[in-house]
Amino acid sequence: MGHTHVTATTSDEGAAVPVTIRDVARASGVHISTVSRTFSAPHLVNPETRVRVLACAEDLGYRPNRAARALITGRTHNIGLIIADIANPFFPPLIKAAESQARHRDYHVFVADTNEDPTAEEELVHALAKQVDGVLLCSPRMSNSLIEQLSREVPLVVVNRQVTGLPCVLMDVGQGARSAIEHLVGLGHRSIALLGGPRSSWTNREMRRAAGAAARAGGAELTVLGPNAPTETGGSAVAEQVRRSGVSAVLAYNDLMAIGLIEGLDALGVRVPQEVSVVGVDDITLSRLTRPKLTTVATPTGAAGRTAVDMLLQQDTESPRGARGLGAGTALGVRRTTAQVMLQTDLVIRDSTGPGPHARPARPLAAPQGPDPHCPAGPGIPTAATGDAVAS
Repeated sequence: MGHTHVTATTSDEGAAVPVTIRDVARASGVHISTVSRTFSAPHLVNPETRVRVLACAEDLGYRPNRAARALITGRTHNIGLIIADIANPFFPPLIKAAESQARHRDYHVFVADTNEDPTAEEELVHALAKQVDGVLLCSPRMSNSLIEQLSREVPLVVVNRQVTGLPCVLMDVGQGARSAIEHLVGLGHRSIALLGGPRSSWTNREMRRAAGAAARAGGAELTVLGPNAPTETGGSAVAEQVRRSGVSAVLAYNDLMAIGLIEGLDALGVRVPQEVSVVGVDDITLSRLTRPKLTTVATPTGAAGRTAVDMLLQQDTESPRGARGLGAGTALGVRRTTAQVMLQTDLVIRDSTGPGPHARPARPLAAPQGPDPHCPAGPGIPTAATGDAVAS
């Protein structure tokens, strides 16, 4: 069905008069409330009507007033995204995925960086509480008890941190650490170091627990070095300690630390992987550009960003109608989900890991042999033996 092209009216002085919701309703032949629902709850509007209203709004140059909508619906259509360190390459893919998912749902995202400071995290949550419909806390450094307390002020979804009673999106770094240690043990490494990250990091605790269990199961000794700053400088600073420890392999808290460690070891004349194997976590772009290319545990940061937005907006959809119009913090203030989603991680094997001191030597295949002149071939006697036959 076509639509008539219309333009905004002008005043006597020639200045354009702002297009209102009434103009859109008149042009599209529907009630004002239908236009309002088209923008605030499009799933409640007949698809054909919705298309007509949106086309008229586009022709008129109408843009809904988000502030006015917030007063009516109790929603700002804004989301806060608080991250630990925007300079860390782990976070940009998560931010981009969250922003894309939010735009798809007609929401805007405010991004804030805490520089690994738990006090800044708390202050930012307080500052955003009345301006957004909810907050995504990514790799927070605050205590669980404080996060729980803040969730009463504004709806929270926690990413990369497990908080009982709150919706969380987790990446299975425990499984990733186990896979990394099993890989190193399989290469013949029996003395392995774990470069820890920030003391208050959930990821750090999960990696230490899982890596320790995997090392014990594989008959290896795990030495924990840390806590450390989760940066390239943090990894480089511990290179001398790694060399003195005598370990033959290292699992680092993240790729930045692993890359810094490789640089530090190279400055000390220690070759990777010939003398020390190194594994990182995250699979950031730099891990594929280093030399040697970094073996790492790939974490699904994009999926985490999308899932976190969906979990937060699910709370919005399920919010009781009586809470609407009471302010952004209140609209989602009743906790409706404590779901916890665990996303899979994967070990990506590249060039920074190699055979360790206890690697089993490769068994050479036996060269084919001709018939023994002193033992002529006969029934049931093979004339040549392959390596597999000898091994069996």
